[in-house]
Amino acid sequence: MNMQKSRPGFRRRAVLAGVGLAALLAVVPAFAQDPSGELVILQWQGGTDGEMWLKLEADFVAKNPGVTTRELVITAQGDARGGIRTALIGGEKVDVVINTWPAFRAELADSGILRPIDDLWASAGLDSVLDQSWKDLGSTNGVTYGVNYTYGDRSAVWYKKAHLEKAGVEPPKTWDEFVASLDKLKAAGFATPIAMPGKYWAHGEWFETLLLRTGGVEASNALARHEIKWTDDIVKTTLKKYAELLKAGCCGTPEQMFAGDWDYSADQIFTADAANYLLIGMWMNSRARNDYKLNEGVDYSIFQFPALGLGHDDTSSVDAKEVLATTNGANPSAADAFLVYMVSADAAKILAGYGYASPSKNADPSMLGPVQQVATAAVAQSKVQFVLGDLLPGDLVDEYRVQLQKFLQDPSDATIDTVTAAIEAKAQELY
Repeated sequence: MNMQKSRPGFRRRAVLAGVGLAALLAVVPAFAQDPSGELVILQWQGGTDGEMWLKLEADFVAKNPGVTTRELVITAQGDARGGIRTALIGGEKVDVVINTWPAFRAELADSGILRPIDDLWASAGLDSVLDQSWKDLGSTNGVTYGVNYTYGDRSAVWYKKAHLEKAGVEPPKTWDEFVASLDKLKAAGFATPIAMPGKYWAHGEWFETLLLRTGGVEASNALARHEIKWTDDIVKTTLKKYAELLKAGCCGTPEQMFAGDWDYSADQIFTADAANYLLIGMWMNSRARNDYKLNEGVDYSIFQFPALGLGHDDTSSVDAKEVLATTNGANPSAADAFLVYMVSADAAKILAGYGYASPSKNADPSMLGPVQQVATAAVAQSKVQFVLGDLLPGDLVDEYRVQLQKFLQDPSDATIDTVTAAIEAKAQELY
Protein backbone atom coordinates (compact mmCIF):
# COMPACT_ATOMS: atom_id res chain seq x y z
CA MET A 1 0.00 0.00 0.00
CA ASN A 2 1.15 3.48 -0.82
CA MET A 3 -0.28 6.67 0.54
CA GLN A 4 0.40 9.97 -1.12
CA LYS A 5 -0.94 13.48 -1.01
CA SER A 6 -2.05 14.91 -4.32
CA ARG A 7 -3.62 18.21 -3.28
CA PRO A 8 -4.87 19.90 -0.10
CA GLY A 9 -7.92 18.11 1.21
CA PHE A 10 -7.32 15.02 -0.93
CA ARG A 11 -5.35 11.82 -0.37
CA ARG A 12 -5.19 8.69 -2.51
CA ARG A 13 -4.34 5.21 -1.19
CA ALA A 14 -3.81 2.33 -3.59
CA VAL A 15 -4.74 -1.21 -2.60
CA LEU A 16 -3.65 -4.21 -4.64
CA ALA A 17 -6.72 -6.40 -4.28
CA GLY A 18 -7.06 -9.19 -6.78
CA VAL A 19 -6.64 -9.41 -10.49
CA GLY A 20 -9.07 -10.46 -11.76
CA LEU A 21 -32.62 25.39 -13.19
CA ALA A 22 -29.73 25.98 -10.65
CA ALA A 23 -27.05 23.78 -9.18
CA LEU A 24 -28.64 21.31 -6.80
CA LEU A 25 -26.38 22.32 -3.97
CA ALA A 26 -26.90 26.05 -4.30
CA VAL A 27 -29.02 25.65 -1.17
CA VAL A 28 -27.57 22.85 0.97
CA PRO A 29 -30.37 20.51 2.13
CA ALA A 30 -30.91 20.08 5.84
CA PHE A 31 -29.61 16.51 5.76
CA ALA A 32 -26.13 17.70 4.70
CA GLN A 33 -25.70 20.97 6.53
CA ASP A 34 -21.98 21.76 6.62
CA PRO A 35 -20.64 18.20 6.33
CA SER A 36 -17.14 17.76 7.69
CA GLY A 37 -14.48 15.14 8.25
CA GLU A 38 -12.90 12.60 5.92
CA LEU A 39 -14.95 11.07 3.10
CA VAL A 40 -13.54 7.74 1.88
CA ILE A 41 -14.44 6.73 -1.69
CA LEU A 42 -13.79 3.26 -3.08
CA GLN A 43 -12.34 3.89 -6.53
CA TRP A 44 -11.55 1.37 -9.28
CA GLN A 45 -11.29 3.62 -12.33
CA GLY A 46 -7.95 4.74 -13.71
CA GLY A 47 -6.56 6.87 -16.49
CA THR A 48 -8.72 9.74 -17.67
CA ASP A 49 -11.68 8.53 -15.62
CA GLY A 50 -9.55 8.59 -12.50
CA GLU A 51 -8.47 12.13 -13.36
CA MET A 52 -12.13 13.13 -13.79
CA TRP A 53 -12.91 11.79 -10.34
CA LEU A 54 -10.15 13.87 -8.80
CA LYS A 55 -11.81 16.95 -10.29
CA LEU A 56 -15.23 15.91 -8.99
CA GLU A 57 -13.83 15.36 -5.52
CA ALA A 58 -11.91 18.64 -5.56
CA ASP A 59 -15.06 20.51 -6.59
CA PHE A 60 -17.04 18.83 -3.83
CA VAL A 61 -14.38 19.79 -1.27
CA ALA A 62 -14.36 23.37 -2.55
CA LYS A 63 -18.09 23.55 -1.87
CA ASN A 64 -17.73 21.76 1.47
CA PRO A 65 -14.41 23.02 2.92
CA GLY A 66 -14.89 21.06 6.12
CA VAL A 67 -14.52 17.80 4.18
CA THR A 68 -11.42 16.02 2.98
CA THR A 69 -11.57 13.07 0.57
CA ARG A 70 -9.50 9.93 0.36
CA GLU A 71 -9.70 7.31 -2.37
CA LEU A 72 -9.28 3.64 -1.60
CA VAL A 73 -8.09 2.55 -5.05
CA ILE A 74 -8.72 -1.01 -6.19
CA THR A 75 -6.14 -2.12 -8.75
CA ALA A 76 -7.56 -4.98 -10.80
CA GLN A 77 -7.42 -6.26 -14.34
CA GLY A 78 -10.67 -6.77 -16.22
CA ASP A 79 -13.82 -6.82 -14.10
CA ALA A 80 -13.22 -4.92 -10.84
CA ARG A 81 -15.86 -6.70 -8.80
CA GLY A 82 -13.44 -9.24 -7.38
CA GLY A 83 -11.15 -6.53 -6.07
CA ILE A 84 -14.00 -4.53 -4.60
CA ARG A 85 -15.40 -7.63 -2.93
CA THR A 86 -12.00 -8.54 -1.49
CA ALA A 87 -11.51 -5.06 -0.05
CA LEU A 88 -14.95 -4.79 1.55
CA ILE A 89 -15.05 -8.30 2.93
CA GLY A 90 -11.49 -7.79 4.16
CA GLY A 91 -12.76 -5.04 6.44
CA GLU A 92 -11.89 -1.85 4.54
CA LYS A 93 -14.07 1.02 5.75
CA VAL A 94 -15.38 3.30 3.03
CA ASP A 95 -18.23 5.79 2.82
CA VAL A 96 -19.00 5.69 -0.90
CA VAL A 97 -18.69 2.97 -3.54
CA ILE A 98 -18.73 3.61 -7.29
CA ASN A 99 -20.67 0.83 -9.01
CA THR A 100 -21.83 -0.09 -12.50
CA TRP A 101 -23.25 -3.63 -11.97
CA PRO A 102 -26.87 -4.02 -10.78
CA ALA A 103 -26.25 -7.68 -9.87
CA PHE A 104 -23.25 -6.65 -7.76
CA ARG A 105 -25.30 -3.98 -5.99
CA ALA A 106 -27.81 -6.70 -5.07
CA GLU A 107 -24.97 -8.85 -3.75
CA LEU A 108 -23.62 -6.00 -1.61
CA ALA A 109 -27.09 -5.13 -0.35
CA ASP A 110 -27.80 -8.75 0.57
CA SER A 111 -24.52 -8.77 2.50
CA GLY A 112 -25.59 -5.76 4.55
CA ILE A 113 -22.82 -3.56 3.13
CA LEU A 114 -25.09 -0.90 1.58
CA ARG A 115 -27.21 1.72 3.30
CA PRO A 116 -30.69 2.38 1.87
CA ILE A 117 -31.15 5.98 0.70
CA ASP A 118 -34.93 6.33 0.34
CA ASP A 119 -35.02 8.87 3.18
CA LEU A 120 -32.16 10.80 1.58
CA TRP A 121 -33.96 10.72 -1.77
CA ALA A 122 -37.02 12.33 -0.18
CA SER A 123 -35.20 14.90 1.97
CA ALA A 124 -32.94 15.99 -0.88
CA GLY A 125 -35.82 16.25 -3.35
CA LEU A 126 -34.14 13.92 -5.84
CA ASP A 127 -37.46 13.16 -7.50
CA SER A 128 -37.17 16.61 -9.07
CA VAL A 129 -33.66 15.83 -10.32
CA LEU A 130 -33.87 12.23 -11.59
CA ASP A 131 -36.80 10.57 -13.35
CA GLN A 132 -38.45 7.61 -11.68
CA SER A 133 -36.78 5.24 -14.13
CA TRP A 134 -33.37 6.21 -12.73
CA LYS A 135 -34.58 5.66 -9.18
CA ASP A 136 -35.86 2.25 -10.24
CA LEU A 137 -32.52 1.46 -11.84
CA GLY A 138 -30.75 2.30 -8.58
CA SER A 139 -33.05 0.05 -6.54
CA THR A 140 -32.87 -3.57 -5.46
CA ASN A 141 -36.00 -5.39 -4.28
CA GLY A 142 -37.86 -2.09 -3.99
CA VAL A 143 -35.19 -0.40 -1.84
CA THR A 144 -33.19 2.52 -3.26
CA TYR A 145 -29.41 2.33 -2.88
CA GLY A 146 -27.85 4.07 -5.87
CA VAL A 147 -27.75 7.56 -7.35
CA ASN A 148 -27.00 7.22 -11.06
CA TYR A 149 -24.68 9.98 -12.24
CA THR A 150 -23.90 8.94 -15.83
CA TYR A 151 -25.16 6.58 -18.49
CA GLY A 152 -24.07 5.45 -21.90
CA ASP A 153 -24.98 3.77 -25.15
CA ARG A 154 -23.40 0.32 -25.37
CA SER A 155 -24.72 -0.38 -28.89
CA ALA A 156 -22.57 2.27 -30.58
CA VAL A 157 -19.80 1.24 -32.98
CA TRP A 158 -16.78 3.55 -32.86
CA TYR A 159 -14.70 4.34 -35.92
CA LYS A 160 -12.08 6.73 -37.21
CA LYS A 161 -13.52 8.79 -40.06
CA ALA A 162 -10.35 8.72 -42.18
CA HIS A 163 -10.41 4.92 -42.26
CA LEU A 164 -13.91 4.67 -43.71
CA GLU A 165 -13.18 7.46 -46.17
CA LYS A 166 -10.06 5.65 -47.38
CA ALA A 167 -12.08 2.48 -47.98
CA GLY A 168 -15.01 4.30 -49.60
CA VAL A 169 -17.33 3.07 -46.85
CA GLU A 170 -20.29 4.96 -45.46
CA PRO A 171 -21.28 4.14 -41.87
CA PRO A 172 -23.34 0.98 -42.47
CA LYS A 173 -27.00 0.97 -41.53
CA THR A 174 -27.81 -2.71 -42.11
CA TRP A 175 -26.11 -5.96 -41.15
CA ASP A 176 -25.46 -6.84 -44.79
CA GLU A 177 -23.82 -3.46 -45.37
CA PHE A 178 -21.74 -3.92 -42.25
CA VAL A 179 -20.49 -7.38 -43.25
CA ALA A 180 -19.79 -6.17 -46.80
CA SER A 181 -17.71 -3.29 -45.42
CA LEU A 182 -15.22 -5.74 -43.91
CA ASP A 183 -13.83 -6.74 -47.32
CA LYS A 184 -13.70 -3.11 -48.43
CA LEU A 185 -11.68 -2.19 -45.36
CA LYS A 186 -9.32 -5.11 -45.90
CA ALA A 187 -8.83 -4.05 -49.51
CA ALA A 188 -7.89 -0.59 -48.22
CA GLY A 189 -5.08 -2.14 -46.19
CA PHE A 190 -6.73 -2.83 -42.83
CA ALA A 191 -6.13 -6.48 -41.92
CA THR A 192 -8.54 -6.63 -38.95
CA PRO A 193 -11.60 -4.42 -39.48
CA ILE A 194 -13.08 -5.20 -36.05
CA ALA A 195 -10.87 -4.68 -33.02
CA MET A 196 -12.12 -7.57 -30.86
CA PRO A 197 -11.06 -7.19 -27.22
CA GLY A 198 -11.23 -10.84 -26.21
CA LYS A 199 -8.87 -10.94 -23.22
CA TYR A 200 -11.32 -10.32 -20.38
CA TRP A 201 -14.91 -9.29 -20.97
CA ALA A 202 -15.49 -6.88 -23.86
CA HIS A 203 -15.99 -9.60 -26.48
CA GLY A 204 -19.40 -10.08 -24.86
CA GLU A 205 -20.53 -6.69 -26.19
CA TRP A 206 -21.18 -8.14 -29.65
CA PHE A 207 -23.23 -11.04 -28.31
CA GLU A 208 -25.33 -8.80 -26.07
CA THR A 209 -26.44 -6.31 -28.71
CA LEU A 210 -26.91 -9.11 -31.25
CA LEU A 211 -29.17 -10.83 -28.71
CA LEU A 212 -31.21 -7.62 -28.35
CA ARG A 213 -31.52 -7.21 -32.11
CA THR A 214 -32.44 -10.90 -32.52
CA GLY A 215 -34.90 -11.41 -29.68
CA GLY A 216 -35.57 -7.97 -28.23
CA VAL A 217 -35.41 -6.79 -24.64
CA GLU A 218 -37.80 -9.60 -23.74
CA ALA A 219 -35.26 -12.28 -24.65
CA SER A 220 -32.42 -10.47 -22.91
CA ASN A 221 -34.45 -10.00 -19.74
CA ALA A 222 -35.59 -13.62 -19.78
CA LEU A 223 -32.02 -14.84 -20.17
CA ALA A 224 -30.78 -12.59 -17.37
CA ARG A 225 -33.46 -14.06 -15.05
CA HIS A 226 -32.87 -17.59 -16.35
CA GLU A 227 -36.47 -17.78 -17.54
CA ILE A 228 -35.08 -19.20 -20.76
CA LYS A 229 -32.09 -21.51 -20.93
CA TRP A 230 -28.73 -20.65 -22.42
CA THR A 231 -29.33 -23.57 -24.77
CA ASP A 232 -32.46 -21.88 -26.15
CA ASP A 233 -32.67 -21.39 -29.90
CA ILE A 234 -32.60 -17.60 -29.50
CA VAL A 235 -29.14 -17.81 -27.92
CA LYS A 236 -27.86 -20.17 -30.59
CA THR A 237 -29.31 -18.02 -33.36
CA THR A 238 -27.53 -15.01 -31.86
CA LEU A 239 -24.22 -16.86 -31.78
CA LYS A 240 -24.67 -17.98 -35.38
CA LYS A 241 -25.09 -14.34 -36.37
CA TYR A 242 -21.95 -13.50 -34.37
CA ALA A 243 -20.20 -16.35 -36.22
CA GLU A 244 -20.91 -14.63 -39.54
CA LEU A 245 -18.48 -11.89 -38.56
CA LEU A 246 -15.79 -14.31 -37.43
CA LYS A 247 -16.11 -16.47 -40.54
CA ALA A 248 -15.82 -13.31 -42.64
CA GLY A 249 -12.40 -12.71 -41.09
CA CYS A 250 -13.48 -9.69 -39.08
CA CYS A 251 -11.09 -9.86 -36.25
CA GLY A 252 -7.79 -11.56 -37.00
CA THR A 253 -6.41 -14.60 -35.22
CA PRO A 254 -7.37 -15.73 -31.71
CA GLU A 255 -3.97 -14.48 -30.57
CA GLN A 256 -4.83 -11.01 -31.88
CA MET A 257 -8.27 -11.09 -30.27
CA PHE A 258 -6.85 -12.16 -26.91
CA ALA A 259 -3.95 -9.71 -27.00
CA GLY A 260 -5.67 -7.13 -24.85
CA ASP A 261 -8.76 -5.57 -23.39
CA TRP A 262 -10.89 -2.75 -24.82
CA ASP A 263 -8.20 -0.09 -24.33
CA TYR A 264 -5.66 -2.07 -26.32
CA SER A 265 -8.27 -2.56 -29.04
CA ALA A 266 -8.97 1.17 -29.06
CA ASP A 267 -5.26 1.82 -29.52
CA GLN A 268 -5.29 -0.42 -32.60
CA ILE A 269 -7.85 1.90 -34.21
CA PHE A 270 -7.04 5.37 -32.98
CA THR A 271 -3.26 5.33 -32.69
CA ALA A 272 -1.96 2.33 -34.69
CA ASP A 273 -4.47 2.70 -37.58
CA ALA A 274 -4.53 -1.11 -37.75
CA ALA A 275 -8.27 -1.74 -37.16
CA ASN A 276 -11.53 0.08 -37.80
CA TYR A 277 -14.54 -0.80 -35.65
CA LEU A 278 -14.94 -1.08 -31.87
CA LEU A 279 -18.18 -1.85 -30.04
CA ILE A 280 -17.76 -0.42 -26.56
CA GLY A 281 -19.32 2.02 -24.10
CA MET A 282 -19.27 5.78 -24.02
CA TRP A 283 -16.15 5.94 -21.89
CA MET A 284 -14.41 5.56 -25.25
CA ASN A 285 -15.37 9.18 -25.89
CA SER A 286 -13.36 10.33 -22.90
CA ARG A 287 -10.35 8.28 -24.01
CA ALA A 288 -10.55 9.59 -27.59
CA ARG A 289 -10.79 13.21 -26.48
CA ASN A 290 -8.45 13.27 -23.55
CA ASP A 291 -5.90 10.51 -24.13
CA TYR A 292 -5.69 10.48 -27.93
CA LYS A 293 -6.35 14.23 -28.25
CA LEU A 294 -8.76 13.64 -31.13
CA ASN A 295 -11.43 16.08 -32.26
CA GLU A 296 -14.86 14.69 -31.36
CA GLY A 297 -17.11 14.34 -34.38
CA VAL A 298 -14.30 15.33 -36.76
CA ASP A 299 -11.62 12.68 -36.30
CA TYR A 300 -13.93 9.97 -35.02
CA SER A 301 -17.60 9.19 -34.59
CA ILE A 302 -20.10 6.41 -33.92
CA PHE A 303 -22.97 4.70 -35.68
CA GLN A 304 -25.66 2.68 -34.00
CA PHE A 305 -25.43 -1.09 -34.30
CA PRO A 306 -26.54 -2.13 -37.80
CA ALA A 307 -30.13 -3.28 -38.33
CA LEU A 308 -30.77 -7.03 -38.57
CA GLY A 309 -34.32 -6.68 -39.88
CA LEU A 310 -35.77 -9.11 -37.34
CA GLY A 311 -38.20 -6.68 -35.75
CA HIS A 312 -35.99 -5.53 -32.87
CA ASP A 313 -33.78 -2.88 -34.41
CA ASP A 314 -35.24 -0.24 -32.08
CA THR A 315 -33.28 -1.69 -29.14
CA SER A 316 -30.05 -0.58 -27.48
CA SER A 317 -27.87 -1.89 -24.70
CA VAL A 318 -27.10 0.74 -22.07
CA ASP A 319 -25.03 1.04 -18.93
CA ALA A 320 -24.93 3.45 -16.03
CA LYS A 321 -22.70 4.29 -13.11
CA GLU A 322 -23.99 5.02 -9.64
CA VAL A 323 -22.70 6.03 -6.25
CA LEU A 324 -23.65 3.95 -3.22
CA ALA A 325 -23.42 4.65 0.51
CA THR A 326 -22.17 1.98 2.90
CA THR A 327 -23.37 0.90 6.33
CA ASN A 328 -19.88 0.87 7.85
CA GLY A 329 -18.67 4.26 6.64
CA ALA A 330 -17.55 6.66 9.34
CA ASN A 331 -19.04 9.75 7.68
CA PRO A 332 -22.63 9.17 6.48
CA SER A 333 -23.48 12.88 6.37
CA ALA A 334 -20.61 13.62 3.97
CA ALA A 335 -21.55 10.52 1.96
CA ASP A 336 -25.12 11.77 1.62
CA ALA A 337 -23.93 15.21 0.55
CA PHE A 338 -21.62 13.64 -2.03
CA LEU A 339 -24.38 11.44 -3.49
CA VAL A 340 -26.54 14.52 -3.97
CA TYR A 341 -23.62 16.53 -5.37
CA MET A 342 -23.09 13.92 -8.11
CA VAL A 343 -26.36 14.97 -9.80
CA SER A 344 -25.75 18.70 -9.40
CA ALA A 345 -25.22 21.06 -12.32
CA ASP A 346 -21.55 21.48 -11.41
CA ALA A 347 -20.89 17.74 -11.37
CA ALA A 348 -22.73 17.34 -14.69
CA LYS A 349 -20.53 20.09 -16.17
CA ILE A 350 -17.36 18.24 -15.14
CA LEU A 351 -18.74 15.00 -16.56
CA ALA A 352 -19.60 16.69 -19.85
CA GLY A 353 -16.09 18.09 -20.02
CA TYR A 354 -14.83 14.52 -20.10
CA GLY A 355 -17.38 13.40 -22.66
CA TYR A 356 -19.97 11.86 -20.32
CA ALA A 357 -23.73 12.39 -20.23
CA SER A 358 -25.62 12.82 -16.97
CA PRO A 359 -29.24 11.73 -16.36
CA SER A 360 -29.71 14.70 -14.04
CA LYS A 361 -32.24 17.38 -14.94
CA ASN A 362 -29.59 19.85 -13.75
CA ALA A 363 -27.39 18.88 -16.71
CA ASP A 364 -27.14 21.13 -19.75
CA PRO A 365 -27.37 18.91 -22.89
CA SER A 366 -25.81 21.62 -25.04
CA MET A 367 -22.51 21.04 -23.24
CA LEU A 368 -22.21 17.57 -24.77
CA GLY A 369 -20.09 17.08 -27.86
CA PRO A 370 -21.44 15.85 -31.21
CA VAL A 371 -20.66 12.16 -30.66
CA GLN A 372 -22.26 12.09 -27.23
CA GLN A 373 -25.31 13.88 -28.65
CA VAL A 374 -25.66 11.15 -31.29
CA ALA A 375 -25.51 8.54 -28.54
CA THR A 376 -28.01 10.20 -26.21
CA ALA A 377 -30.44 10.70 -29.09
CA ALA A 378 -30.12 7.01 -30.03
CA VAL A 379 -30.81 5.91 -26.46
CA ALA A 380 -33.80 8.26 -26.21
CA GLN A 381 -35.31 6.65 -29.31
CA SER A 382 -34.65 3.05 -28.25
CA LYS A 383 -36.14 0.34 -26.14
CA VAL A 384 -33.25 -0.06 -23.76
CA GLN A 385 -31.85 -3.00 -21.84
CA PHE A 386 -29.11 -2.84 -19.23
CA VAL A 387 -25.89 -4.61 -20.18
CA LEU A 388 -26.58 -8.34 -19.86
CA GLY A 389 -23.20 -9.20 -18.36
CA ASP A 390 -23.80 -6.71 -15.54
CA LEU A 391 -27.11 -8.36 -14.67
CA LEU A 392 -25.67 -11.86 -14.22
CA PRO A 393 -24.32 -13.38 -10.99
CA GLY A 394 -20.54 -13.10 -10.79
CA ASP A 395 -19.79 -16.81 -11.20
CA LEU A 396 -22.11 -17.04 -14.18
CA VAL A 397 -20.70 -14.03 -15.97
CA ASP A 398 -17.21 -15.50 -15.58
CA GLU A 399 -18.34 -18.75 -17.19
CA TYR A 400 -20.20 -16.88 -19.92
CA ARG A 401 -17.10 -14.90 -20.88
CA VAL A 402 -14.79 -17.92 -20.86
CA GLN A 403 -17.16 -19.89 -23.05
CA LEU A 404 -17.44 -16.97 -25.48
CA GLN A 405 -13.65 -16.99 -25.73
CA LYS A 406 -13.87 -20.63 -26.82
CA PHE A 407 -16.48 -19.63 -29.38
CA LEU A 408 -14.20 -16.91 -30.78
CA GLN A 409 -11.57 -19.57 -31.48
CA ASP A 410 -13.99 -21.91 -33.25
CA PRO A 411 -17.38 -20.39 -34.23
CA SER A 412 -18.80 -23.69 -35.47
CA ASP A 413 -22.28 -25.03 -34.74
CA ALA A 414 -20.70 -27.79 -32.67
CA THR A 415 -18.88 -25.22 -30.53
CA ILE A 416 -22.07 -23.23 -30.13
CA ASP A 417 -23.78 -26.34 -28.74
CA THR A 418 -20.86 -27.00 -26.39
CA VAL A 419 -20.47 -23.47 -25.01
CA THR A 420 -24.19 -22.85 -24.49
CA ALA A 421 -24.46 -26.18 -22.63
CA ALA A 422 -21.56 -25.17 -20.38
CA ILE A 423 -23.07 -21.78 -19.56
CA GLU A 424 -26.44 -23.40 -18.89
CA ALA A 425 -24.86 -25.93 -16.54
CA LYS A 426 -23.34 -23.10 -14.51
CA ALA A 427 -26.65 -21.19 -14.54
CA GLN A 428 -28.47 -24.19 -13.12
CA GLU A 429 -26.04 -24.22 -10.19
CA LEU A 430 -26.77 -20.59 -9.36
CA TYR A 431 -30.48 -19.96 -9.93
